[in-house]
Amino acid sequence: MLLSLDLHDQRPLHEQAADAIRRAITDGEVEPGDRLPPARDLAVALQINPNTVLRALRELREEGLLEFRRGRGVTVLRRPDAKAALQRKLGELLAEAERHGYRPDDVIEWIRQGER
Repeated sequence: MLLSLDLHDQRPLHEQAADAIRRAITDGEVEPGDRLPPARDLAVALQINPNTVLRALRELREEGLLEFRRGRGVTVLRRPDAKAALQRKLGELLAEAERHGYRPDDVIEWIRQGER
């Protein structure tokens, strides 16, 4: 499983790590039923603290994508729902736009301009 983070991304590292793992599951690098490498190995691959990886893994467990089993590690339960993932990202985009003083209508207009 090849994971990487974008050094220019301003989001917290645990969110970036969760996205990288989610993407690996979505892309089929890891299948439902497969075990993930230990958090320490993931931390080395991502060049971040193991506690940050554990936070990302807990986030994915809360989404129902992963299962933690004592003595067996972390197992992939299912692939992410693409629509739900896009809706989550859209919510994040709208919240970010609002923090900068933009309205949802502004974002919609930008999207329409990009279609041309």
